[in-house]
Amino acid sequence: MTAEVRTRVRIPLRLDGGVAVDAEAVTFRGLADEGEHLAFVLGTPGDVPLVRPHSECLTGDVFGSARCDCGPQLAEAVQRISGVGGYLLYLRQEGRGIGLYNKLDAYALQDGGLDTYAANAALGLPEDARDYTVAAQMLAALGVGEIDLLSNNPDKSAQLEAAGIAVRRHVPTGVFATESNVRYLRAKAELTGHTLPGLAS
Repeated sequence: MTAEVRTRVRIPLRLDGGVAVDAEAVTFRGLADEGEHLAFVLGTPGDVPLVRPHSECLTGDVFGSARCDCGPQLAEAVQRISGVGGYLLYLRQEGRGIGLYNKLDAYALQDGGLDTYAANAALGLPEDARDYTVAAQMLAALGVGEIDLLSNNPDKSAQLEAAGIAVRRHVPTGVFATESNVRYLRAKAELTGHTLPGLAS
């Protein structure tokens, strides 16, 4: 299935930590899941742009929840991509694809001692339901076939390459560990191979 650009509009972004940039927001038609995903064009993308696929996190991105590292990662990505030129793909995949209410239910189970993946499983949900097919479609619609990937998640790279996007280089994000999210980050490092130095056992 082929997607195409629907609209482009300029938006000044103001994010955590004083990050302030002007971006071009791009919407699409023909995405595989028919979701309202966005691409933000940051700086002047080159032939092999820096790209971060960022899954929506209402609690972290908007309300600054310290239970995850999503808000700081989003701000970091916007700043770093703006400096070299590329794309932020904002994917509507709340809670690793399980939705906001289920994510909050999983938080309650985590408060009882389960890690983030075990909590999803206890709810009868996938550990990680995210599908990056739409990310690959968005990049193709933007004329991008090869990228430098800004991510610590090896699954993003594998899925994008399987969908026809070449990953030239992996660029790790920062590690934004706090007292509130260190168990969550350690689970990502130990159980799903995220590149988070110092957190895996």
